[in-house]
Amino acid sequence: MSNLGLSVNDVVNGTVSLSPSAAATRNFGIPLILGDSGVIDTQTRFRIYSSLTAVGGDYGGTSPEYLGAQEFFENNQSGTVYVGAWAANPTSAWLVGAVLSSAQQAIANFNTISNGGIVIIINGSTHTITNLNLTGVTNLNAVASALTIALNGAATCTWNANNNFFQILTTLTGPTASIGFATLGAGTDLSVLMGLSATVSGSYVVPAIAAEAPLVAAQLLATMTTGWYGLSFKSTTAITDAQHTAVANFIQAVSPPRIYGITTAEGAVLNGGTGTSIGNSLTLNRTYCQYSSATPAADLAAFGIAFTTNFLADDSLYTLMAKDELGVLAENLTETQAANLKAANCNVFVEYNNGKAILQWGTMTDGTYFDVIHGTDWLSNAIQVAIFNLLYTNRKLPQTDAGVSQIVATIALQCAQGVANGLIAPGTWNGPPIGQIATGDFLPLGYYIYAPPVSSQSQSARAARQSPVLTCCIKLAGAIHTVNYILNVNQ
Repeated sequence: MSNLGLSVNDVVNGTVSLSPSAAATRNFGIPLILGDSGVIDTQTRFRIYSSLTAVGGDYGGTSPEYLGAQEFFENNQSGTVYVGAWAANPTSAWLVGAVLSSAQQAIANFNTISNGGIVIIINGSTHTITNLNLTGVTNLNAVASALTIALNGAATCTWNANNNFFQILTTLTGPTASIGFATLGAGTDLSVLMGLSATVSGSYVVPAIAAEAPLVAAQLLATMTTGWYGLSFKSTTAITDAQHTAVANFIQAVSPPRIYGITTAEGAVLNGGTGTSIGNSLTLNRTYCQYSSATPAADLAAFGIAFTTNFLADDSLYTLMAKDELGVLAENLTETQAANLKAANCNVFVEYNNGKAILQWGTMTDGTYFDVIHGTDWLSNAIQVAIFNLLYTNRKLPQTDAGVSQIVATIALQCAQGVANGLIAPGTWNGPPIGQIATGDFLPLGYYIYAPPVSSQSQSARAARQSPVLTCCIKLAGAIHTVNYILNVNQ
């Protein structure tokens, strides 16, 4: 008989404590391209792509969404884009099938069927299909085409080879259109075989909706995911200046922070005071506008340049001024037109008389430089996440000066990274006096963090376990965009 002996735990008892995983900072390098091509249903709303080839698989090579992604990837080959659905027009009702495995996609599952049966209720009418002959079909597109013919104009079935499912869209659009899950018909059941039955995990129905304003689409995508940072509409349906303004004002106020990109070809922005356009009517620090007469997605090219920034690397922060925008046709402007664009804070990729073209001026529509907004958005998020992780990974952070000093040290680490990546630099503090620094003092680190003593807190703040209000002062490194020089010549 085996004797296991006494437990070692009686002498030495240990436990394993795994450190909790820290929260990650946001990605400030992903754009959302919203379009009206109808590729993505209004329930899914967006897909994520890491290559232009993948976008082309869904959108082809001529759609506005594809051309927008092309401008981005030309200037940011290692980037990621979200492409989303804007219902610029009334939509169909969708029946989206489950994703089929490789085995389920085998054409042998279909090309021996001569009596296929399926029942679908479309727009309130029952469509009972029997004896659907699929013998001889050579691919799944042919299977979808056979069902489309059998539906007799009520709906269209397609095979989505990029995402491996069948989908059926009603011909009727708008809120009166409807479709249900497919059910078993007489003969060989196609509802399950095609993944269109409610009994198959992953199939779903999308109600038809009326046309929506661009603002509604932007609001929906903002609530669905925080994954994207820069928004740009690229669609066959034109967006009015008033609609652009509504979206821009939303992006200005939304949290977490984001930015909005617009490309305009309106000539009024070139003419100074004669006429208004979206290029000279906005004064917001979260909207980037670029004039381009021939490249509708020029704003996404600028996003591509800026979004290559790796905030955790040294000297990585981009200013947009004087950059080459790949894929954008350069403008040939007069000095007056260029001055009018600058006065309107409308950017442009422009030819110079040395044979080169550069992007200028790299500002948002209120004159704030793009890299300032981009960089400070990152820094604020980095500080927020770092403090959250400090609280999350510690058993207890005492409400004492020693505990607050840990928060100060955490903020300082993020500011030090801001120095490393080129956002922050030593300089003179020109703001109001704060803590131990006065106006005109030099910040040798480029930043200063002030924490009032815990003893100065009110009793209610103490009872609520709040930290003192911390103030972080930073001195931006800025960037040189233009140069003046004097050439003294002596003979």
